[in-house]
Amino acid sequence: MPEDSVAAEGKRQKLGLVLSGGGARGIAHLGVLKVLDELGIKIGAITGSSSGAIAGALYASGYSPDEILQIINETNFFRLIRPAISKTGLLKMDSAEWLYKKYLSHDSFEDLRIPLTINATDLCLGRTVYFSQGDLIRPLMASTCIPVMFEPINIRGELFVDGGLLNNFPAEALVGTCDKIIGSHCNPVDETFEIMNMRTMLERAFLLTINANSYSRRNYCDLFIEPPALKTYHIFDLGKADEIFQIGYDYAKSRKTEILSFCNGLPSTT
Repeated sequence: MPEDSVAAEGKRQKLGLVLSGGGARGIAHLGVLKVLDELGIKIGAITGSSSGAIAGALYASGYSPDEILQIINETNFFRLIRPAISKTGLLKMDSAEWLYKKYLSHDSFEDLRIPLTINATDLCLGRTVYFSQGDLIRPLMASTCIPVMFEPINIRGELFVDGGLLNNFPAEALVGTCDKIIGSHCNPVDETFEIMNMRTMLERAFLLTINANSYSRRNYCDLFIEPPALKTYHIFDLGKADEIFQIGYDYAKSRKTEILSFCNGLPSTT
């Protein structure tokens, strides 16, 4: 490579992407990713928690946003989860491990096309743990393991649950490694919320808890994307995947000019 090309390559900036957790609302990340793809914007590194970790892992593996949406629509994860014979959770996620292996057959961070960092909560030590190398699937399952609902995931003798419990927006994982950071957040607060039943109350409490640790990390991002229309959707609205995807896509598309201006000078796929 000519010396001037090496110099030019050295000046290229790296774009990082943060994907929050949010259950079914995390499907909106795929719509955002589709817009970035259409604009020819190349992601240099991804970090994600819970549903954001799933979206990030599949995208970093080479699946397109539309392909990931198809996987979600064709796969009923809940049908694969069996009751846990345990005092630590109502459902056992381990029985769905084969499904992750079907779509992430390499089971390795190192084999991903885009560097990925995901987080999970160490239940015993009460701290956030980041995973970015070695086995991929077990940490991914841990990052999405909602406490009480699912039995904790055992990784090398330690018990882990949902990364969003302590850090639902792990933007700091990209600080110092990326020149610019885009944050995709899918949990806007619905100010018109009404308590309908115990489930909605628990979901509201969980949303407020994870938002408290998410918004404190918003300042790590240079561009923050949060579709307001997601506020009326729930974490288990998997049957509305197409709608949620479209909301993410339409909102990101409405900010096309801003995104292009922000990404000016960054590497592109075109």
